[in-house]
Amino acid sequence: MLETIAQFIHDFLLDLFDLSIDTGFIAKLLNSLIIFLLLGLVRAVVLRLVNRWYKKDTRRLYSARKLVEYVFVILAILLVGRIWLAGLDTLVTYLGLLSAGLVIALQDLIVSLAGWIFIIWRRPFVVGDRVQIEDIMGDVIDIRIFAFSLLEVGGPIDAEQSTGRIIHIPNSVVFKEPITNTHQGLPYIWNEIPVTVTFESDWEKAKKLLTQIVEHYAPDVSEGIRRYKQSTDRFVISYTNILPTVYTSVVDSGVMLTLRYLVDPRHRRTSEQQIWEGILRAFQPYWDIDFAYPTQREYIHYEERKKEPAPQEAETIVAIRPRRPSTQQ
Repeated sequence: MLETIAQFIHDFLLDLFDLSIDTGFIAKLLNSLIIFLLLGLVRAVVLRLVNRWYKKDTRRLYSARKLVEYVFVILAILLVGRIWLAGLDTLVTYLGLLSAGLVIALQDLIVSLAGWIFIIWRRPFVVGDRVQIEDIMGDVIDIRIFAFSLLEVGGPIDAEQSTGRIIHIPNSVVFKEPITNTHQGLPYIWNEIPVTVTFESDWEKAKKLLTQIVEHYAPDVSEGIRRYKQSTDRFVISYTNILPTVYTSVVDSGVMLTLRYLVDPRHRRTSEQQIWEGILRAFQPYWDIDFAYPTQREYIHYEERKKEPAPQEAETIVAIRPRRPSTQQ
């Protein structure tokens, strides 16, 4: 059937355009087209089923769609490649010739492809994780063969919140730069809020108030810690104390009380806002608690009724000569 169609196309091109094309080449094109059409139909059906199964879980839906895409691309390469490579002695010969040219001409793309394999295999991050590479921070929204995309966080905005900009980064960066993942392993990060009060303030009272505030507003992470310990994660992370606390230290301008607690990275700014509003409301009624800030102080002795230091009297140094020993006659 295909040979007949190929012969018809050959005769048509020869009569109309005086163009002679080998019927074998035309047959290969037809076979390739049929394979692409069949794979496209099957892919559409499978994607429809995947969308129906995982429509309520965005992450699983994304992963399943990507898996379907990769499987059908590999099948297309194998099936079509088998048709066009029939004239070569072995597949190894073809791959050898192809790889020699690719290594020279497409070095960056090959490294990015190797980076994609590393990302899929070792999973330094997955879609939905918040990562930082050098000065770039963002949430991973897509992973492709040669690059991955981040929804930028921070940057021109002075907080860890989305800017709305999308950054595309080649996969080769996983071999060149360290990657910070705030969602891998334990699902929380430690956040600290320093509060400095003056030396004249009642810092013990302030610390009690801050302890009550951080215990009230800090999120409950016990359930997330329990699920993490029960999971088969490849990281071993254990904390002896996960409760929020307040640490005391002294700085130039006063006593610094640092609130420390665990929080989801995406809720960090919201939690800080709640805690700071609680601190402002809690400190307002107390006259003996004041926030400290860098200041300069000038001392005027006569206004403060301080006496000038009295001049020291000159010390009289008396040289005492040693008595000579008496000589006996």
